[in-house]
Amino acid sequence: MAASMIQILAFISFFQISIASRLLNEFIPDQTQSLKYHNGPLLSGKIRINLIWYGKFKPSQKAIVNDFLTSLSDSSIKAAAPSVASWWKMTAKYYEHSGRKSAPLFLSIGKQVLDENYSLGKSLTNKKIVQLASKGEQKNAINVVLTAPDVTVDGFCMSRCGTHGSAPAAVGVKGKNYKFAYIWVGNSETQCPGQCAWPFHQPIYGPQSPPLIAPNGDVGMDGMIINLASLLAGTVTNPFGNGYFQGPATMPLEAASACTGIYAKGAYPGYAGDLLTDSTTGGSYNANGGNGRKYLLPALLDPSTSACSTLV
Repeated sequence: MAASMIQILAFISFFQISIASRLLNEFIPDQTQSLKYHNGPLLSGKIRINLIWYGKFKPSQKAIVNDFLTSLSDSSIKAAAPSVASWWKMTAKYYEHSGRKSAPLFLSIGKQVLDENYSLGKSLTNKKIVQLASKGEQKNAINVVLTAPDVTVDGFCMSRCGTHGSAPAAVGVKGKNYKFAYIWVGNSETQCPGQCAWPFHQPIYGPQSPPLIAPNGDVGMDGMIINLASLLAGTVTNPFGNGYFQGPATMPLEAASACTGIYAKGAYPGYAGDLLTDSTTGGSYNANGGNGRKYLLPALLDPSTSACSTLV
């Protein structure tokens, strides 16, 4: 897709954050590039993903996200190949490549916070995003803020579809300052699906190919899954701005954003690649998840080969 390359907004304020943004409507990058390890900590051990639902979401929409997250690490999920779990295993290579001794990473769903009454309004700054993220547990956790289609966020659609970063925890751990990781992802269904929900919507820039059918029948939520998946990979491999990334820390390319626009073999600008097609719904996907779900997940950069790796 021909548009501007990734643009990152660096917000600097009292909470000192390091962020990485994700915009789907971008060039397909060079598929052989490496990410430098900056010797910082990676997330490891048992990490809970706390969800902060900001605005109104249907139960069916929440189920799409919950089934995806459960499929990442839960060994009881018996999904057909290619699976969400097999996609996530690529992140384990970053730990091996770093040489750091740490406990294996296991993700599970933790606390869920519902804010259907828009307690901070329908127009959010990054400061407010961090405020919402702080409502989740802050130790051994990733707090994910998901905003409804009628919520605007600074930079949303113009330069980003989602963000990950870190902020100081409200209470220190063993007398030491402690940071927690957070992610924000917006539902672009009514604001900019051509930018943040491609390839499930006609792109506003670049080569014009027909949009694909969303695997869960929800353009906004299936687009959110792509962004959430990308940002999760970036979060665990570069949680505090000193892990794996390429370029300046305020404008990093990370595990998934280094492979933007690539979903399967044969991808090129305007074409997501040779994806699988659900025979019943016609939806395009590349990963199977729990409860019979199908998802479209971004390629991840393999640190051992410095090439973008796809499931199909």
